[in-house]
Amino acid sequence: MPSDAIITILVILLVLALLVRGRYGSDIIIAAGVALLMVLGVMTPRESIAGLANEGVVTIAVLYVVIAGLSETGAVRMLGSWMMGRAKSPVKALTRMVVPISALSGFVNNTPLVAMFIPAVSDWCKRNQVSPSRMLIPLSYAAIMGGTMTLIGTSTNLVVYGAWKDVFPDRTIGMFDIAWVGFPSLVVGLVYLLTIGRLLLPDRAPVLSVGDDARSYHVEMLVEPSGPMVGKTIEQAGLRGLPGLYLSDIERDGHVLAAVAPDQMLLANDRLLFVGVLDSIVDLNKFRGLQAGTNQVQKLAESKHQRHLVEAVVSDSCPLIGRNVREFGFRSKYNAVVIAVARNGEQIKRKIGDIIFRTGDTLLLEAPQTFVETQRNSRDFLLVSAVEDSQPILHEKAWISIGIVLAMVLAVTFGSAYGITMLHAAVVAAGLMLATRCCSGASARRSINWQLLVVIAGSLGLGKAMQVSDADDLIATNLISIAGNNPYIVLALLYLSTMLLTEIITNSAAAILNFSLAMALAQTLGLDPKPLAMAVMMAASASFSSPIGYQTNLMVMAPGGYRFTDYLRVGMPLNLLFFVVSVIVIPMHWPLRLANPSTP
Repeated sequence: MPSDAIITILVILLVLALLVRGRYGSDIIIAAGVALLMVLGVMTPRESIAGLANEGVVTIAVLYVVIAGLSETGAVRMLGSWMMGRAKSPVKALTRMVVPISALSGFVNNTPLVAMFIPAVSDWCKRNQVSPSRMLIPLSYAAIMGGTMTLIGTSTNLVVYGAWKDVFPDRTIGMFDIAWVGFPSLVVGLVYLLTIGRLLLPDRAPVLSVGDDARSYHVEMLVEPSGPMVGKTIEQAGLRGLPGLYLSDIERDGHVLAAVAPDQMLLANDRLLFVGVLDSIVDLNKFRGLQAGTNQVQKLAESKHQRHLVEAVVSDSCPLIGRNVREFGFRSKYNAVVIAVARNGEQIKRKIGDIIFRTGDTLLLEAPQTFVETQRNSRDFLLVSAVEDSQPILHEKAWISIGIVLAMVLAVTFGSAYGITMLHAAVVAAGLMLATRCCSGASARRSINWQLLVVIAGSLGLGKAMQVSDADDLIATNLISIAGNNPYIVLALLYLSTMLLTEIITNSAAAILNFSLAMALAQTLGLDPKPLAMAVMMAASASFSSPIGYQTNLMVMAPGGYRFTDYLRVGMPLNLLFFVVSVIVIPMHWPLRLANPSTP
């Protein structure tokens, strides 16, 4: 009905206006828009919530569990250390970063990938006196560009794929179909980033300085006898120039090596004494080949999955005052182990086990996840709080998690002919991550971004409203009148409208809304819908000109100290390059006209 179409368009315009204003969460705004359309009778309740059962939405949720397995085993961190290496100049570091990141993001969802690499890139910048603003926008852009090469590279691709399966259950989109246009776009984009784009980046201090902390912790770490650090120098092991952290001494066979040089070789069972801030101590705890200097950690009853780091301040009534850990039996009493101590910036020249504790000492503990609740109201400690993202890394399972992801990719790539979909492979991969204990059930639940899933499901609801109200046909008719029935102009206008919408709202919302429009255009003009769907995939994923359009752009904004205009200056040329490549390559690989217009 025309009135329903007008109502739908007006509600969507209202949703867009609220999203641009940014006062409320995108999930709340989109869900409210869907609810309003349901109340006004444009959609039935079943139609409004159908997005929650969409295959693409479910696949994204399951992939978060797969990513949790990669994160908790240190697989992504291990790849990050290899990626940045020991590059000595910003240009070399930029090259070493964007090439592997773009390759990885084709197979690992780019949002958690960027989240994992922001600290690694920021740390490199601190060690080499380079502003993070020179590196973090390229990190986001490389992940976005690489994600356009595969079906699983971005949530946008999976959302469009889910919508495609709903419309054409018998026509498949292969794992690497999008690479026909994604790969040439990536090559052009990387050349731009490493040349002109690099010169347009700002040189600015970040708004937030990672690791700023007044507390200075004293911590001991032990070089594992069979670990990868044995035989490496301090510099080769990555232990030199850590932000907010320095290696003060090495204890070896009862002798103390002070003023440690960068070329000092590490031996098995070396005891390393560090002084540093909390964020760096937490990061140090995740190094492969290092373990806590006390053997008490191995005596905790709970498995690694059930432990995390906790900060606790010693109160004036704590029985630990005036005694050390061994005398007091700390682990037996609290089921926790002291791994670091901070005392008003004072450097403590003793082993952890020999420190005589005082009122006000801040202890960094490795403890069960129940410790905070059981000790929150204890008179022994003040300000008991869990340290975010501090679960012990399961390094021994890193290659297991990588093998599971590779098997998932291979299953989708070669199993589509046998009916294996991305959802099938992702569900099995997630199950294997849990079965092999690469991640726990609790961490799997925490890893899922429910806000993003609500946004995607709500966007599917808005797209459904466009279909049932014939709003997509109304817009398609107007676009056709502008294009004059020229399929190439239709393709270009569809790409431009999706690109513009992506920059002012979420990429998933833009993808769903324009997918409905693409299907209406294909039906009206007798075009093959696949090239139009590919154009929507590319345009919705390639969001470079604003921090709003893509989550990874927003994630790097604060650590890089960026402004809105930085994205516009660096990203607009990249948007235009992707547009030109896409409108040229897509019709070359997927002819726009159907051989038989009646073919679906």
